[in-house]
Amino acid sequence: MASLENFRLVVFRAVAELLSFRKAAEELYLTQPAVSLQIKALEEDLGVQLFDRTGSRIALTPAGKMLLHYAEQVSALLTRAEQEVSTLSGEHAGHLALGASTTIAQYVLPRLLSEFRREYPRVQPTLISGNTERIVSAVVQQQIALGFIEGPAHSRDVKTEPFLVDELVLIVPAAHEWAERASVACAEITGTPLLMRERGSGTRRVIEIALERQHVKRAALQIVMELDSVEAIKSAVEAGLGAGFVSRWAIAKDLRLGNSFKIVEIEGLRIRRDFLIAYAAGPGPQGLAQEFRRFLSVRAGAQRAPTVTKKS
Repeated sequence: MASLENFRLVVFRAVAELLSFRKAAEELYLTQPAVSLQIKALEEDLGVQLFDRTGSRIALTPAGKMLLHYAEQVSALLTRAEQEVSTLSGEHAGHLALGASTTIAQYVLPRLLSEFRREYPRVQPTLISGNTERIVSAVVQQQIALGFIEGPAHSRDVKTEPFLVDELVLIVPAAHEWAERASVACAEITGTPLLMRERGSGTRRVIEIALERQHVKRAALQIVMELDSVEAIKSAVEAGLGAGFVSRWAIAKDLRLGNSFKIVEIEGLRIRRDFLIAYAAGPGPQGLAQEFRRFLSVRAGAQRAPTVTKKS
């Protein structure tokens, strides 16, 4: 289904959100001169400057900030209109904007989205990924209809609800001194180099809270590297740089195919968490967002995180 939104506003929103003509052009599959031409025409129509251009950097002017505010509302309203009109034919169709934190985007949603698309072939989902803070921000700014996060939202403008259970496990290189042990005491974690997700990651916050409950303070941890993805942590562990906590969803395939790291049981510590659906506070998701939410309550609720066993 073609978008009802004015094309110049589509281009403007892309540039305003990315603060880059080049990145906007790549996202929209346009040339950079074509993007510049659309922005220039919009500025001429409105009689105002929308961007301050200083060298290679750009920033929104006050007029640009105001237009972005209304353009986002227009986009959300037209998306809802497309979805509700399509339901009159008895078939769901239109654009569904989603966002997910890294682990969910890589290991959980692809299969669910594939099943959803088979059921609703005229729906066109888009998915952005980032840490929990970024996804919550995108929900608040109405850039996405639903967000999927790994930790607390920490925002009064967002509501959350669980949709899937996860467990975080500690992995170490195969040659690590803990690799052949049945388990380690929780206090021993402070004595080994740790690879952690970046600040702002929901996963990191969940780990820190769980360790603090076992009287292991953040300041006592030997964090030797902060990484922005689960894959980066897995690769760094395999390279012998330290131990790291990862989702059991993220290592299921590795365990099936064979791997060069081992899972370490920690006495008295089992880190379980809920993966959460996040949406803007208010009346709740509507249209396709509500339909996907309903779909997840049936499909995701029936899924189980893959069983993780320590390999000898």
